[in-house]
Amino acid sequence: MAPTQHWLIKSEPSEYAYPQLEADGRSDWTGIRSFEARKHLRAMKKGDLALYYHTGGEKAVVGLATVTRAAFPDPTAPKGEEWDAVEVGPKQALRSPVTLQAMKADKALKGLPLLTRGRLSVMPVSPEHFRHILTQGKRPARTK
Repeated sequence: MAPTQHWLIKSEPSEYAYPQLEADGRSDWTGIRSFEARKHLRAMKKGDLALYYHTGGEKAVVGLATVTRAAFPDPTAPKGEEWDAVEVGPKQALRSPVTLQAMKADKALKGLPLLTRGRLSVMPVSPEHFRHILTQGKRPARTK
């Protein structure tokens, strides 16, 4: 079995907040229109874990999601364009959101793609950074 990969996915809370994912139970992660992010979507596998990051005014990791379906053609893609989506489900909300400001100030998160590639909507996260962020959010550092 392939090892669990770790990701960070972003959403504007006014568009699709983490509590909505919890209420829905799962959601297709569609509408991504970046070639680099598409590459990451295509690398995601069922069972991978993702930090759920609210953009906009909040700018914080607020929850943990799991990939429930690997990449498939994005049904929202314009006709003739090849974009991908994945399906994600909620795993658990963080007790304390981990803000972008806190992550920027944390030396243990040096090199975190969110801090170096901030506009990217889907990005890989190292297991070490992933565990550290979960710890900062006051959740157990289980990543499997």
